[in-house]
Amino acid sequence: MSHVREELSDRPRRINASLDRVVELWWGIPLRFAAGTPTVCLPRLDAAEARQLVVADAKLRDAYEPLARLHIPACPSRTEQPAVTRTATRIATAAQVAIVTSNSTVVTEWALRYFGPWWNATGTTADDCPQVIADINLDKVTEVAQRVADDSDEETVYANSVMVLARDDDGTIFASQPEDKIVYRAEPGGPLHVYGCEDVPVALAAARLAREVVRGRLLADGWSILHASAVVRDGQTVLALGDKGAGKTTTALLLARAGWHLLANDRVFIRPDGDRLRVLPWPSAAAIGLGLLDALGWYDQVRHRVRRGERLHPTQHQKVTDALHSGSRTPLWKESGKELKPQFFPHQLATWLGLTLATEGHAARILFPRITPGAEPALLDEDRRVRAGDFFTVGTEDRYPDVFGLLPADIPGSEPLLELLGELPRHALTLGHDVKANSDFLTQVTGPAA
Repeated sequence: MSHVREELSDRPRRINASLDRVVELWWGIPLRFAAGTPTVCLPRLDAAEARQLVVADAKLRDAYEPLARLHIPACPSRTEQPAVTRTATRIATAAQVAIVTSNSTVVTEWALRYFGPWWNATGTTADDCPQVIADINLDKVTEVAQRVADDSDEETVYANSVMVLARDDDGTIFASQPEDKIVYRAEPGGPLHVYGCEDVPVALAAARLAREVVRGRLLADGWSILHASAVVRDGQTVLALGDKGAGKTTTALLLARAGWHLLANDRVFIRPDGDRLRVLPWPSAAAIGLGLLDALGWYDQVRHRVRRGERLHPTQHQKVTDALHSGSRTPLWKESGKELKPQFFPHQLATWLGLTLATEGHAARILFPRITPGAEPALLDEDRRVRAGDFFTVGTEDRYPDVFGLLPADIPGSEPLLELLGELPRHALTLGHDVKANSDFLTQVTGPAA
């Protein structure tokens, strides 16, 4: 009996020591056990011994709880591993192509949904040369995580998540994002590898990497990134510019609801095309506030789909999902003052909201909206122009730093674009909260371009 009690009392101490090591190397070290509840069956325990056993059992459960969250199941032996069918998705825009391949269909199907019609995503054969290889592979996760833990020399924030990096002398980059349970390996001139333990985090990372590959190639081909929403009709593009919260998304959605095709929610690629400016979309999840969703008449249908079990983009905050389930239409805010919004996959803008997505257009008009509660829609007597600060550059990129060296070293300045953008018809305007009045006003303002 005594040795059993000693064993029970000693386990939490030894587990805590193991946890110290796990924390040191984060979650990626393979733990070859399963957390659970101990069962000890001994005859003829007196009352005191029974109480001691209950206390020891409770302590052991508490000690095992963190390990249950860290558990990574053991990989099957190579002789037991089933054959894996690889799938691939091809993404193409403006003659630039990126291929994502994976041992998980979730990853490649995700890329189809994420890029969809905006960047002409289609299924392809895994034999094509991929630019992104995104696999569920626990051994690789452990290997790269250990490599980063042993020799990390840099830390940054990438896609709102902490990323730790290490570099080899040959230029190979190893990276890990512990919160997302994913790791990366990028060899000079080779494909980008991302490994994880779960499908969804790997799918998110693969989509971001594929977009970064295409972004680098577009920038090398003379494109720039403008902070703007955009809609297209008959090839003519209306750009909505302004600071965060100015009303760019509201303007684009009002016009898209009125029959224009939605080209972009927050950013566009833009480049001179002869004496015109060609515009491409920047695929991303589209954030639409609960209040705006309600005002545009989309709230009920979105809530119905969510309650039925359909899911919006996983970057959406749980408070937003809870609000949709409960029927709350009140806008939600972080302590920082940033609004929490439903996050839509690009394809859901079409399938859920009935919008049509455009693949490109030519800039024809620029709007500088400003939302003013209680105001009547009107033009403002302001000569607002596109400025250098309206473009995203390597120095101002706040969400996707170039950690894998995908962007060209020399990127053309914005001066030629500013000159051409300055020749387009432009209007500074104020919008209120009356959807019909705003829509009618925008329809009037965006008449035939000069």
